[in-house]
Amino acid sequence: MDVFLIVLAVFGLIILFSSFFTVKQQTAVVIERFGKFTSIRNSGLQLKIPIIDRVAGRVNLRIQQLDVLIETKTKDNVFIKMKVSVQFKVIQDKVYEAFYKLEYPHDQITAYVFDVVRAEVPKLILDDVFVRKDDIAIAVKRELNEAMTTYGYDIINTLVTDIDPDIQVKNAMNRINAADREKTAAEFESEAQRIRIVAKAKAEAESKKLQGQGIADQRREIARGLVESVEVLNSVGINSQEASALIVVTQHYDTLQAIGADTNSNLILLPNSPQAGSDMLNNMVASFTASNQIGETMKNQPKRVKSKNDTTSTDYNPSDTSNPTDEV
Repeated sequence: MDVFLIVLAVFGLIILFSSFFTVKQQTAVVIERFGKFTSIRNSGLQLKIPIIDRVAGRVNLRIQQLDVLIETKTKDNVFIKMKVSVQFKVIQDKVYEAFYKLEYPHDQITAYVFDVVRAEVPKLILDDVFVRKDDIAIAVKRELNEAMTTYGYDIINTLVTDIDPDIQVKNAMNRINAADREKTAAEFESEAQRIRIVAKAKAEAESKKLQGQGIADQRREIARGLVESVEVLNSVGINSQEASALIVVTQHYDTLQAIGADTNSNLILLPNSPQAGSDMLNNMVASFTASNQIGETMKNQPKRVKSKNDTTSTDYNPSDTSNPTDEV
């Protein structure tokens, strides 16, 4: 008898403790009585009728994420793999619909994502898929909200987290990008080279201009110095021809002296014998004398009347400026 009472007490305690259960935060528990829905219990300590009521299931009310990997084709016939992340949760007021209307909610959401993505992406070329990925995500969210709200699910957000074209397509895109950047770099380098060339040309032009002015000033001073030298020599009884020859010979020896002062000079002047200066002076004096004589002879030569029809060289006189006349 005592054993029976002990067994009965233990059974009673088990029944009593089975009447109580706890529900975690952000979780809902579905209670059924003899297989029929009775109530939904929220977080905290809950009580149910032993044996008659049972916990049919627990529904997670926290935000969940489902990653869907999709392979599809773009408008320009490029196959790509896209990863769409769907963030969703069960609406607290629609736990009944979420628990009883959908057996596999993840499969249902995946099917809708596949349907929307494969309807939107083939309308776009590959470059537009990258640019308009947010539009694709919005379209997925809109379609999922319309379908899943009936089943007690709220779509919080949808994100296109990855777009992965075929490896050959990616390599081609990288080559195109690299070629475009190289083209831009070449254009900038060409422009920089043009600027350097223009600046160098301007500098050379300015340098030559200044150099020309310097040479002109130098020659002007040389000419002024020569005039003064000739006047000094004339004052001591040396005529202009002899003075010019003497100045040339003096410059000749000054040049030789300047060349000889440079140890790295390889210049050789021919002839360069000791009597070369004397010969040069005599030749120049003789040339000036002959030139003066020819000039005097031509001045004293009588003028000829040029015939209009006679164009022989004997009728030409450089100093004759008269007009041709007809033969009489």
